[in-house]
Amino acid sequence: MTIRVLLADDQALIRTGLRGIIETAPDLEVVGEAGTGREAVQLARSARADVVLMDIRMPDLDGLQATRLITADDDLAGVRVLILTTFELDEYVLLALRAGASGFLGKGATPAELIEGIRTVADGDALLSARATQTLIARFLTSADPGPQPNATVLDVLTDREREVLALVALGLSNEEIATRLFLAPSTAKTHVNRAMTKLGVRDRAQLVVIAYQTGLVRPGDTG
Repeated sequence: MTIRVLLADDQALIRTGLRGIIETAPDLEVVGEAGTGREAVQLARSARADVVLMDIRMPDLDGLQATRLITADDDLAGVRVLILTTFELDEYVLLALRAGASGFLGKGATPAELIEGIRTVADGDALLSARATQTLIARFLTSADPGPQPNATVLDVLTDREREVLALVALGLSNEEIATRLFLAPSTAKTHVNRAMTKLGVRDRAQLVVIAYQTGLVRPGDTG
């Protein structure tokens, strides 16, 4: 299956470079380019993109606002947003994750990392496996003004095992690592993750991580 990719960056030179890298992969196809956030939202609809590579700082409508509009649109439920940023410690990246982005990738990433990152989010996973990323999310969600917080009772819909799996997802463990930790088959671990996403009404693992921190299931400094 071909993954349809939309490029959203206000610099044409960067878009050209990204297109050149992406089109070396036989399973990836660039279906459009946007120079503003508003164009990105429009093209996400018209070009039927699977993944949007989204820059944060763009004119007209920034990447954060564009991400929020895309992820809030029921007609675009299958579209994943992968944030591209020059500075991986940018607070706007964390805001984008809360807006519904599936992860982020530094612009210094290698071509192989870019291609694999696109595949990862297209598959419904989050590009959030690094411990440093989890720390950033925790720092943001426990800041002075983290925004509205869901009550911990939202987790009542989960079984004990699903809550356990959710906590490990938030700590950055992959399905394989969760399976090893809990003595499960990897496919069983994936099933628990998918059920948690369905019950909590979230799009992917990135949003599971956010909920885990917001509800206090996982707290800054936890190591599992």
